[in-house]
Amino acid sequence: MTGSDSRVLIVKTTKWTGLWGVPGGKVDWGESLEAALVREFREEVGLELTEIRLALLQEAVIDPQFYKEAHFVLVNYYAAAATETVTPNEEIVEWEWVIPEEALRYPLNTYTRVLIETYLEQRTNGKA
Repeated sequence: MTGSDSRVLIVKTTKWTGLWGVPGGKVDWGESLEAALVREFREEVGLELTEIRLALLQEAVIDPQFYKEAHFVLVNYYAAAATETVTPNEEIVEWEWVIPEEALRYPLNTYTRVLIETYLEQRTNGKA
């Protein structure tokens, strides 16, 4: 999630009804959660991740913010990227590297908003 200067990557995708979020996707059969994270970032935005650490767990149950009915368990991570050069796939409509406080001014999906607010709280308390 974080770039070299503590900025975060947020993206607008075709799947979150015009809202901004973070790259992500499904876990393939037999794939670890971290391997899925690395693969999804590589596929969606062309970034290689380092310093991966668990952030929080969330659940989305048939949320109208998503383009179709679905039930997700969202396993969120914080990570660093070696570069900020984004190579988007067809799902990514727009992207921005922003400081976390600035990200909160975007129309974020609920889960990304909670993720960024949690990061800011942990950073304030010296835990991020």
